[in-house]
Amino acid sequence: MLAAVIEGPGAVVVRETAHPQAAGLALVRVIQAGVCGTDRKLAAGVIPVTPPRVLGHEMTGLVEVPAPGGTVRAGTAVVVNPAVFCGMCRQCRGDRPNLCARGGLLGRDVDGCFAEYVAVAEPLLHPLPDGLTADEEALVQVLSTCVHAQSGVPLAPDSSAVVIGLGVSGLLHLQLLRARGVRTIVGVTRAAWKRDLALACGASAVVRPDDAAAAVAAATGGRGADLAIESAGTSATLAQAMRLAGPGATVIMFGAVPRGDGLPAYEAYLKELTIRCPRASQQRDFDTAIRLCADRRLDIAPLVTGRFPLQKVTEALAASEHPEHLKIVLDVAGPP
Repeated sequence: MLAAVIEGPGAVVVRETAHPQAAGLALVRVIQAGVCGTDRKLAAGVIPVTPPRVLGHEMTGLVEVPAPGGTVRAGTAVVVNPAVFCGMCRQCRGDRPNLCARGGLLGRDVDGCFAEYVAVAEPLLHPLPDGLTADEEALVQVLSTCVHAQSGVPLAPDSSAVVIGLGVSGLLHLQLLRARGVRTIVGVTRAAWKRDLALACGASAVVRPDDAAAAVAAATGGRGADLAIESAGTSATLAQAMRLAGPGATVIMFGAVPRGDGLPAYEAYLKELTIRCPRASQQRDFDTAIRLCADRRLDIAPLVTGRFPLQKVTEALAASEHPEHLKIVLDVAGPP
């Protein structure tokens, strides 16, 4: 089969590889695969990986060969949870498989989905209903992580929120907040071209970082936001989220912040903030994400801004880093 393989740091090659061994697993024919920042870091060697490794972790496909004794039949359209878990460790048995002690990620710890086929355990398969577009299906996995991040955070229509960083995940967070009935949502981004899109996604106001404090104060009567979501992945934006949050608020650290230098720890104490650090998603988060899309409560298709064939994975990785793109998708099985 054809696959995009990491041969070494900075070396991703599309070449023929052996079909995955599907003993005890389901064999899935990959239809499309999303490209994200983690893929870029893996390809560049910023995140270490043992080569050769097939890249990719966001995918939808069709079940080619069902898992032995499984219930997901051949021909079923599925989205795949890329967070591999064992099902037996303390975290798995405690309903936290996303924190599995023996777990891993497709495309990093085991071969991923920038390939014509992938073999995965049946619990990682989530059937897709009829009626979803290819663009919607391509974003279900990312949406599930946003659902997981917001799970357990109580919100009411009179709650207020601020989302810092309006890439794909930030814009999905806006839509989720709107779907939950939140009316006061301030989006923060440096990109002027995202303003109208962010307003369509649910923001009540969109401002540049330098104007965020004034905008949140105006929107909340000076109280600060009840929920602040950091979705840019820097210590500066996390610090800003903590400052924009009001007393007793929740701060979701959604972006992967590599260093915590300069964080306003005393402000977190003074406000008694709850800092939530979500990781990946759980099976029920996929179910919620799929249901939200099927019920047409979200409009996520416009967030897909580019598609490439698998053979042009290098161009796709480069395009995913371009500031005028949101989600880039590889059409592994050909155009949708």
